[in-house]
Amino acid sequence: MADKLKPKLVIVLTLIMIISAGVLSFVQQKTKPIIEQHAKEKQEAAILTVLPGAEKYEEVNKDGLTLYKGIDNSGSTVGYAMTNSGQGFQSILKLMIGFDLNQGKLLKIKILNQAETPGLGSRISEKEFQSQFVGKDFSDSFTAKEDVDAISGATISSQAIADVIEDAINKLENADI
Repeated sequence: MADKLKPKLVIVLTLIMIISAGVLSFVQQKTKPIIEQHAKEKQEAAILTVLPGAEKYEEVNKDGLTLYKGIDNSGSTVGYAMTNSGQGFQSILKLMIGFDLNQGKLLKIKILNQAETPGLGSRISEKEFQSQFVGKDFSDSFTAKEDVDAISGATISSQAIADVIEDAINKLENADI
């Protein structure tokens, strides 16, 4: 009797698997454009956030870098933005960084993705921490506890943000923009 149940069981499980795969495929096809549109809107908002005064932007590709040139309503360039990532204490940190290339200063940063320790490293997402980078000169050392105010108990996360920013500056300077 057990031998007669095995083929039926295999058939039933196979049908369940096929139906499940079909449903998952259908849902993925329907939601993919929505997810992509949401990601595009989030990126656009981040670009305009780190480029104060910009009303629109143009994508610029230079030496393998993708930059976003912020333009105000009179057509003047207000700065450039780019994304950059690096390792934090627990996660990969992804930032959108705004630059004033003429003055060699940071305009603003926005953390796009982080999964640092809740209540400690995650405080890098707070406005108070991020605001210290506004107007920071490219030539600064970007060292936690020296010219970057580190979050108590989260020095590694604080330094990681500074490292991601400094790496982005180095990429910009090497791209000869």
